[in-house]
Order: sequence, then C-alpha cells, then structure tokens
Amino acid sequence: MSLFNDAMFYHIYPLGLCGAPKRNDFSKAVVNRLDYLHNWIEQAASLHLNAIYLGPLFESTAHGYDTADYFQVDRRLGTQADLLRLISTIKAQGMRVIFDGVFNHVGRDFWAFRDVQMNGRNSAYVDWFDHLNFEQRSPYGDGFSYQGWAGHFDLVKLNVRNPQVQQHLFDAVRYWVETYAIDGLRLDAADVLDHDFIRALASTCRSLKPDFWLMGEVVHGDYRRWANAELLDATTNYECYKGLYSSHVDANYFEIAYSLNRQFGAEGLYRDLRLYSFADNHDVNRVASSLSQAEHLYPLYLILFTMPGIPSIYYGSEWGISGKRSRESDEALRPMLDLKDIDAFPNRDLAHAIRQFAVVRAALPALRHGDYQQLHVNHEQLAFARSTPEQTVVVVVNASNKKQTLTLKLPQGSRLVDQLNQDCFPIADGRAAVTVYPHWGGVLVVE
Repeated sequence: MSLFNDAMFYHIYPLGLCGAPKRNDFSKAVVNRLDYLHNWIEQAASLHLNAIYLGPLFESTAHGYDTADYFQVDRRLGTQADLLRLISTIKAQGMRVIFDGVFNHVGRDFWAFRDVQMNGRNSAYVDWFDHLNFEQRSPYGDGFSYQGWAGHFDLVKLNVRNPQVQQHLFDAVRYWVETYAIDGLRLDAADVLDHDFIRALASTCRSLKPDFWLMGEVVHGDYRRWANAELLDATTNYECYKGLYSSHVDANYFEIAYSLNRQFGAEGLYRDLRLYSFADNHDVNRVASSLSQAEHLYPLYLILFTMPGIPSIYYGSEWGISGKRSRESDEALRPMLDLKDIDAFPNRDLAHAIRQFAVVRAALPALRHGDYQQLHVNHEQLAFARSTPEQTVVVVVNASNKKQTLTLKLPQGSRLVDQLNQDCFPIADGRAAVTVYPHWGGVLVVE
C-alpha cells in the first residue's frame, strides 16, 4: 500500500505566493524568494496536513509551465541552496513533497528550442519537438511551425517519443530525487502525454524510489486509462471537483452522490484507486468564488476530507479567499498572500474546521482506506458510510440553514459517536436518528 494513501496535501504555487515578477528577465540576478514559503509550510502543518505539492520551481519564461531549464531553480525564486532549505523545512515537519513535472511541453526560451531558432534544419534538436515543419512559419514568425499545447504557441510540445528527449527528462527527475529527495511528481497535462512515455517514466522513477508516487493531471475521460499498475498511482478527480461546488450551488446533493457512487460504490469504477481530490487549484476559480453561500464551504470541505481519495487544500483557500480567472489571465487564482494579513482574510473559522476534518481523517482508518456506501441523499443532506473490516464510520452533511434529523439504516452497532460534535446517537432496530447542524455535519463512529 502506498504511503500516499494516507496523504493530505497542501498545494503551493510558488511563483504566485512569493510575489515573483510575472515574466523572467534572464539577465537579472537570482532573488531568493523561497525563504518566504517556510512559514507557509508551518501553516500547512498547523492544519495537520502531511504532504506538500510545490508547483513549478525551475527556470521558466513566465508562469512556470513554460520551462527554460529543468536543472536550474527559477532565478525569480532562488538558488539550489534556497530550495534545499525549503525541502529541509518540509521534511523536518514529517511531510512528503512532490514537484510539478511539466514534460509535455516547454517554453520558447527552452535551450534546445533556442538552438532550433538559431540553426534551423541544422540544429541537433530538430527532432526534440512535435510536428516541426520548415515549410511553414509559426505565429511568432519563426522559420518553422510547431505544435503548441492546446493551441498555445508559447508552450512548445516536446516529442517525448524521442529517446534523447526521454533521457533528458529522466535525468532531470533523477537529479530532483537525488538532490531534493522528492517523494513524487504531479504530471502536468498527463491526459495528452504519450502512454509509452509515462510507462518509461514510471519505471525510471520507481527504480529510484520504490514508493515514488505519480499523479497525473487528467480533466476528462476514464481515469483508469492513466491510473493503473503500469502507469500512474492516481489522477486528479475533476468529476468530483465539479460536483463538490455545483451540488451546493444548485441545492442538489444528488449530483455529488451520483459521482461518488459511480466512482467508489460497490460497483464503482475507481473503488480500488486513491484519486487526488480538491476543491480548487491554480487553474480553476477559488471554490469560495464558485459558491453562492460562504457557509457551504463547511459541508463541502467535510465531504472532501471524508470521501474516498487523497484530499488537497490550495494555499489560502482554508480562509475562503476569492479568485476568478479571466479570459486573459489566471493571476487572480495565484496571488501573493501574507500570513501577517490573516485577520483580513474572509473566514478564519474555516481553517479551524479544516484542521478538525484533517485530525479526524488521520485518526480514523476507515476514512482513509474504507469502502463507500451511500446511506441517504436529499437535496441538501447526504450521508454515507466508510468501512473496513475493523471499523465503520458514518458521515452526515447538511447544506441547509436549518437543523435536520436524518434516519439512517445501519445493520450493526449499538450507537454512533460523533467525532466532530461530541454527540452520541443510539442505534435501535437497525436505525439511528441523527441530528445534523446547519451548514455542518458529523463524523460518527459505529460502536
């Protein structure tokens, strides 16, 4: 069993959180901004989270997903020594750490692409890029055309089938493991990466560390195509990401209940997988901006921490901060924040609630490893059980603004003991009447 099955992530986008310049001036000196993140690691630890996902760290043109050099820390963030200190802080907290692996594409400042621009057909790196064509010109006026990721020509698609490209990328991963002792990777744009490349990458990573964890960004499709014994350990769970907020906006818990059953129920497609679960990230609106009522953040995060999967908190969202992407920019999703301003953040109580949810999850094996069974669903109430042979936990959530009583059918046990609210409900004749507070929920152990 992977050690990451017990993980609870804190997701940091360093270039944004550190307030780095939006574009890299490669002529400028290195500026140490990574030290700014040490207090944020402590913040993650205060939430009782145990894993850190660090977004792009290596030399890039702008947002980090346009790599210029896989072996150099981005000069806007600091030096190798600065990153080593940060990793040391993470490890000292007993946390695991993963990096962003951006292998589908590079930026136009990537050194091999610069060589093609300079030397044209005579470049030794012509075959490093997908669909390079010297009979056409690129939108940037290059003497050749190339494939960009999703039509973005600032992101040049690599030819990951080329053995030299593979070796370069695998050497980078080996360097990250040996230098920074990382425990895993989140693969950017995994849903468009060549499967043979992923297979070779997985083999390389696990030869370096047998328990190395690989999680892929997959937006659509059957997650089993990527998360399986040959490829990745997990993918992003975008289906439940959408259901988490829209079920609250529409007063329709049937949506998230359907997804949880489809994925993790008795006949669920992914009942043997630990998908990466999230309410927001660096690519989508902050969940507080997707909801119509801030109070819904509480039942939403309770579901996130008790449903099957590996939960993740995006930095700042533990206080319910807002942020919406525009047609032109994702900057509002990736702001610089200062922990000194915590009193001005929208919802300090939410961080306390998330801390409770994380503590309860860590204390109850059934929440981390148990199967899933729906017990009750209504427009604004949901109840489900997570069970192992040794333990059954019942989760109840109430999105309405009134206290509710749910009558649940339970085949075993004499009482339910609520780990969040210190309540106790008897089980009689296989049934229990459970009171649930407004915009809240309960995590009840069957005894």
